[in-house]
Amino acid sequence: MRKNIAVIGSGIAGLAAAWLLGREHQVTLIEQNSYIGGHTHTIDVDEGGQTLAVDTGFIVYNIANYPLLTRLFEVLGVATRESDMSFSASIGPGEIEYSGDSLNTLFAQRRNLLSPGFLRMVADLVRFNRRCKAMLRCNGFDGLSVGALLKREHMSDRFRDHFLLPMAAAIWSCPTRTMLDFPAESLARFFNNHGLLNLIDRPLWRSVSGGSARYVERFLAEIGHEQVRLDAAQAVRRTEQGVEITLASGERPLFDDVVLACHADQALALLDQPSAAEQELLSPFRYQPNRTYLHTDIGLMPQRRQVWSSWNYLSQLTQDGACAVSVTYWMNRLQGLKTDKDYLVSLNPLRLPAEEQIIAEMVYDHPVFDQAAMDAQPRLAELQGQDRLWFCGSYFGYGFHEDALASAVAMADRFGIDTSILTAAAGLSQVSDHRASASV
Repeated sequence: MRKNIAVIGSGIAGLAAAWLLGREHQVTLIEQNSYIGGHTHTIDVDEGGQTLAVDTGFIVYNIANYPLLTRLFEVLGVATRESDMSFSASIGPGEIEYSGDSLNTLFAQRRNLLSPGFLRMVADLVRFNRRCKAMLRCNGFDGLSVGALLKREHMSDRFRDHFLLPMAAAIWSCPTRTMLDFPAESLARFFNNHGLLNLIDRPLWRSVSGGSARYVERFLAEIGHEQVRLDAAQAVRRTEQGVEITLASGERPLFDDVVLACHADQALALLDQPSAAEQELLSPFRYQPNRTYLHTDIGLMPQRRQVWSSWNYLSQLTQDGACAVSVTYWMNRLQGLKTDKDYLVSLNPLRLPAEEQIIAEMVYDHPVFDQAAMDAQPRLAELQGQDRLWFCGSYFGYGFHEDALASAVAMADRFGIDTSILTAAAGLSQVSDHRASASV
């Protein structure tokens, strides 16, 4: 029976859900923002008559860890290019700086060749990688958090504060203190899947040619622009006649089923009279808001240009003794921008970029994964289809693009849609168990 379905949220999960469900049903895609794409948000910058498409949210992926996204781009005919995800840290900022590109950039400050603390950090890096691989083989994490594991393994403060936490915080776009409570086994498994426990033999990264908005355009061409409504959903109420959505415009359309392809906390807030299971399984997920700026202020990069990388972590102590942290993405390197001007995307910058150098300002929310959230994840499938509601989003996995896409494919599969156009070619038989990822 052909159904009338609403999908709330137009990130990768919502777009994929609407695209897959629309193959057999009537679908309306509802988005509260003024653009379609969620964390896929490309800004067109006019540089002397030349238009540069600069990404500010989703930027890169790799074939090994993004099989569904790779296949999706093939199906949609989306062109991609080679990129990289090099990493640098600037502590102080500027007091300690290094990047992982080479030995030359690792010891960009030559005094570190004779620094016992820095050499211990490098030695602990090798030991941490070796120990994590061993513990993954024998289930040796004992349910410890990252902070507890570092203490048990007697890792140095320098390794914790100047390498592991900066890299993890950059990946998950969250404060370093949050990563101390992250389940150690989940972090190790993620690092191992992405080759981050290897000093060499790491995956090759790619970005969408012309900006990630190109894949959104291909989605919309197939879904149909007439099926999209830029109107904020304010409430979702189940009735005997169907599922009613209250919109900001005042309309209250009725649908047979509704897919909530938004953040877990947003989904729970929308539900009128959520069930006990919905309350229990959606409430553990918390989100970190990240102030994001597209700008050209190179003062928010490491002081030594030699160490400039794709990801650049900066930290400094505040007057009250706290540690402020920020991440700046060097878009010229990530997207291969053909320009001499440096375009940067900073999350929670240590200071605001110079006003005349700010191009755009956004806020992106990223999920925070503590043990309560990780414990809820395996049971999220229990919510699917209960009283005509369905759920998908990056919180089903590690919080990244592949996770959001995988959750939409798994949801559509449970709905009864043939998803083999993606899963068969991607080599996945159990999409619901797939937890890959790694993007911004």
